[in-house]
Amino acid sequence: MRYILSIGTNMGDRRDNLLRAVEALNLVPDTNVLQQSSVYSTEPVGYANQQDFYNICLLADSQLDPHELLGVCLGIEAGFGRVRNIKNGPRILDIDLILAENYSCETCNLILPHPRYHQRRFVLQPMLDIFPDGRAFGIDFGHYIDGIQGQSVVPV
Repeated sequence: MRYILSIGTNMGDRRDNLLRAVEALNLVPDTNVLQQSSVYSTEPVGYANQQDFYNICLLADSQLDPHELLGVCLGIEAGFGRVRNIKNGPRILDIDLILAENYSCETCNLILPHPRYHQRRFVLQPMLDIFPDGRAFGIDFGHYIDGIQGQSVVPV
């Protein structure tokens, strides 16, 4: 199954955190990162009193089902030392499943497509690097970006 993942970080060496997260995902059995967006510096959303983030999106292929891949992503975050103290607060690493090809779900642990991806310029702008026509897995996401106010997203 193909997935779109969003990765963000605003603590420590942000560029290195992104590189190491991609490396970690590529080490997961039967999982390969197929494409990566450019790196973007982005304003925090939801909790403003923190450093800007570095964000990327990935197109990945995995034999893992979405719930298994979510577990892997949470494990990678924990391995980096992520602690969840403040909602939308500073974090060394955040890996979100955004879309899964031909799959949707709504459980207590996972909602796909991600319920807020269309409100987040830091997800949509990097997705356009991978899908320049603004369509991914049959979903037209490109039109959402024009409706978002603020949320500065600048290539690094």
